[in-house]
Amino acid sequence: MASIEDRLENAPVLILDGAMGTELQRRGVPMHRVAWSAAALETHPQMVRQVHEDYIAAGAEVITANSFGTSRHVLEPAGMGDQVADLNRRAVALAREARDRAAADRQVWVAGSISSFIAEADLKNRPTLEGARRSYSEQAELLAEAGAELLLLEMMRDVDYSRLAVECALATGLPVWIGFTCRRTQEGEILLRGRDVEIPLAEAVAPVSEPGGALLAIMHSELEAVAPALDILAQQWSGPVGAYPHSGDFVMPNWLFEEIVAPDSFAETAAGWAGRVQMLGGCCGIGPDHIRALAGKLGRSAA
Repeated sequence: MASIEDRLENAPVLILDGAMGTELQRRGVPMHRVAWSAAALETHPQMVRQVHEDYIAAGAEVITANSFGTSRHVLEPAGMGDQVADLNRRAVALAREARDRAAADRQVWVAGSISSFIAEADLKNRPTLEGARRSYSEQAELLAEAGAELLLLEMMRDVDYSRLAVECALATGLPVWIGFTCRRTQEGEILLRGRDVEIPLAEAVAPVSEPGGALLAIMHSELEAVAPALDILAQQWSGPVGAYPHSGDFVMPNWLFEEIVAPDSFAETAAGWAGRVQMLGGCCGIGPDHIRALAGKLGRSAA
């Protein structure tokens, strides 16, 4: 079996899955008001596994465990602090079970998600840097021990916390993908979409990626922000890059499925980046139909 690094280097664009949390919500799973999609691991595990299977059937080659909100600094304010180990392990186990059931004839990798998400999406719940180090390190180790084959750092939108997440993830020895969340201003500037302070993406790429990383991505960003953001990555990073944008908007705890890009339009736009990236997929609001359309546009057959 090829390693994920070999796959990125020597084969056509790798297809990542789409969103987990918003897809669960779309299927009727209630989102937790504090921990968002993390509670679904306990309340709707079979649905989590089914979403993974549907992405595999759509053509995804990497599926992302539902661990976006399972860090200790999110679960403790939700009253679920005693479940940190169990929920992270369960997130990976459900993804691996889905792979066993749906991808017997082809290679699919399981990624563990570590995010900048904070309880209730409220700044008052943001941990200190030292608290974040303990939380990220614990989660990274749990995901690695559970069988994740790479770690996806999602919604990186500052320098200090993002670099910390990179350092903690790298300590596991797994490949680490760093996903920056951006927005494009009316003047065309690309900013990290920070919660309190926004800085230019160009000022964050080098310090965040300096410790290492296997791939840099633009993720959870509007479609129109992706191409100029990729230009910035190309100026500062010579390794593999990827893109997995979102569509719609968020008002905690629910995604607003308004003006969601149609699957064919998404695929047309995303495939246009194929000559400059090694990985493509989707984030919030992007579901299996979008990934199936993308796989078809890239000339790949879904299951």
